[in-house]
Amino acid sequence: MRIVFMGSSQASAATLRAILKSPFLKVVGVVTQPDRPSGRHRKLTPCPCKAYAEERKLSPIITPEKVNDPAVVEQIRSLKPDVIVVVAFGQILKKELLEMAPHGCINGHFSLLPKHRGAAPVQDAILSGDEVTGVTIMRMDEQMDTGDILLTAIEPICSDDSAGELMDRLAILGAVTMSKALKLMVVGQLKRIPQDHSIATYSRKMLKTDGLIDWSRPAKEINRTIRAFDPWPGAYTFRPKHLCRPGTSGRVKILEAHDVPELMDDFPDVQPGAICLISPMGPIVKTGKGVIALISLQPDGSRPMDGKSFLNGYPMHIGDRFVSNPDEE
Repeated sequence: MRIVFMGSSQASAATLRAILKSPFLKVVGVVTQPDRPSGRHRKLTPCPCKAYAEERKLSPIITPEKVNDPAVVEQIRSLKPDVIVVVAFGQILKKELLEMAPHGCINGHFSLLPKHRGAAPVQDAILSGDEVTGVTIMRMDEQMDTGDILLTAIEPICSDDSAGELMDRLAILGAVTMSKALKLMVVGQLKRIPQDHSIATYSRKMLKTDGLIDWSRPAKEINRTIRAFDPWPGAYTFRPKHLCRPGTSGRVKILEAHDVPELMDDFPDVQPGAICLISPMGPIVKTGKGVIALISLQPDGSRPMDGKSFLNGYPMHIGDRFVSNPDEE
């Protein structure tokens, strides 16, 4: 089976690696994002999928700014794909590409569709408090993640999973599941199951500002926010202005935290965001419901540190309050 592969991320590279291991599948072309400036010196750098394709000496490698450009479409058509495989590619495909190959375009999506359609399904699964998620292989259509389901695989969500950790596992699961789906396609045993659109949920693209912690939310939700936005965009808060050195923002990333159920009903008169207790691990902060222990933090311009080291270097005391606005006192 002749495959044109489209992808850009590390997860894409993992799926491409799995496909290349199958003797029944032949990758006849790879379509990736163009090289982008990266690092301090803004050096043009290939995406992980292109870097892997180059390492394996795959050809051709096509890097269009616009994949639906007629010249690009014709270049892909000339490769005569039986199926186009798409994993975290980053561009929307139009009808001409979707219908080009006899088996269409199939996509690996990191949720159990129709739940968490859209741009950030891994983050949304953690934010929603889901206990399981997974990978869905689907036949693509012109809408966002609405195509028929071809194959699924389930992955549990651990109570301390960050989005980065969960994504690493889903990348491996997605690679294995896509390879299995393609093998079933080769022997004609891949079934199409329409999605139940009435129970669909949607995940929008995450913004950097989404990481700002709202201390009026319950401790469990704040904990999920911290895990869901690790590594990007990062959950953050601010030290009050009167505790900050002139010229500094007071911004602090919260890298790891744990809600403390045994103290759920303590400190009823303490304002959300205020330090209500200092433990050997670091500050324990009041939220809209319950309290949360801050285990690992990173002030702007500094390295990550544990809660105790943070208080030593950036003194805060019981009653001092983390705030959502850097100008608050």
